[in-house]
Amino acid sequence: MNDSAPQSHELPHELPSEPRPSACPGLLRIVQARDGGICRIKLPAGRLRASQALAVAAAAQEHGSGVIEATNRANLQIRGVRVGQEDALIASLLAAGLGPSSPGADDVRNLMVSPAAGLDPAALLDVSPLAEQLLATLQDNPSLHRLSAKFALLLDGGERLAMLEHPHDLWLSALQGGGRPLFAFGLAGCPPLPGSPDTALAAVTLAQVPALVLACLELFLELAGPEHSRMRQLLAELPAQAFLQRLQARLDFPLQQDAALRQWRRPAAEAWAHLGLQPQLQPGLLQVGAAPPLGRLHVQQLIELARLTQQFGDASLRLTPWQSLLLPNIRQADGPTLLRALGELGLVCDPLQPLARIIACSGSAGCGKGLAATKADALALAARLAGSAPLPGLHLSGCPRSCAAAHDSPLTLLAVADGRYDLYQRDAAVPGFGRPLARHLTITEAGDLLAALPDPWKPTDD
Repeated sequence: MNDSAPQSHELPHELPSEPRPSACPGLLRIVQARDGGICRIKLPAGRLRASQALAVAAAAQEHGSGVIEATNRANLQIRGVRVGQEDALIASLLAAGLGPSSPGADDVRNLMVSPAAGLDPAALLDVSPLAEQLLATLQDNPSLHRLSAKFALLLDGGERLAMLEHPHDLWLSALQGGGRPLFAFGLAGCPPLPGSPDTALAAVTLAQVPALVLACLELFLELAGPEHSRMRQLLAELPAQAFLQRLQARLDFPLQQDAALRQWRRPAAEAWAHLGLQPQLQPGLLQVGAAPPLGRLHVQQLIELARLTQQFGDASLRLTPWQSLLLPNIRQADGPTLLRALGELGLVCDPLQPLARIIACSGSAGCGKGLAATKADALALAARLAGSAPLPGLHLSGCPRSCAAAHDSPLTLLAVADGRYDLYQRDAAVPGFGRPLARHLTITEAGDLLAALPDPWKPTDD
């Protein structure tokens, strides 16, 4: 989370009698940061109806600072919630249908799917119905509510628009096998991509996925001690194959393991496909992607987004793990008009723009641990880089916790003092942010150095 000494405001009648402490905000747990309370709204499969978007905008305006953020897990969060307004904010969001289906289940709704699920022509199948099943499993089984608020699952249907770099505690990825869809799965990582030495642990049929997920999560909770909030912590003491053997013993169907599965690699996703006009599986329709600069929306922007999707689409929005939004089911003839309207709204639609390739945490303006004003510095940096060769991706982090990026960015500027950054390049052989390129840079010096990088510039592990 974003503050060194978080405090939370609970809504007693909506939570279990003894809610566990957590530094992560939720809808029912508003956590204090330097700029006020943070309320995080977990969206099922990242989806938001236009009416719900209007409810979020109204709540942010009435009870907060009017700042709304798109997160890297395809959720929304309201910042600057005012003291004394917490219960009213929570009540308004629950009334809009944005809360969990059962008390205590808010923390465990961490299932990521492609924002283009059901729309992407490259997908092997539409995982939306399966995602609904898995979300119901997470919410309707009280035993699973003991999972950490950071414990996360990935359900991948093979879309070309997919976030495959975020490590997940359990991942499942579709593959074609014998004329029917199978799902490869693994623990504490990501689906293996071409060239990766990693492999899937095993595979199951589509119908077996819900039972597999439930058994896997129950086994984790049975084996995990207080020090094991994430799968990677447990696997540091128990080998993955040993976990797999115990998992098999709980299932009444065999986990499939063969040479073909060991050789399987998930095709790489298409970079930057979350922005601009993209064709849908459905003839004559487009999905249109746009990003609020540095992930921040203001109330009027969200209101206008709801209006635009009502006018041009199906009155829905989809959040993405790139801190952006998709407007689905847009007629091809309306695509250019909508794209212009999104640009006039102040959103980034062109992946070549510097702001499309920069992410930044809240920094010292909103976080007690932030050492620099990362968002203000990111805006200055983007202006400096206008006209330069596009970067492969840049993350400004106010401290080593890397809250704004769940994966290692190709380039990272890590704040070391107010207005000063160390520059790192991702390197597969170096843990953390990667290989240091320069130390103690001003944002102007960082801009000069980044602008001088060769074109095209690639990180060392691509």
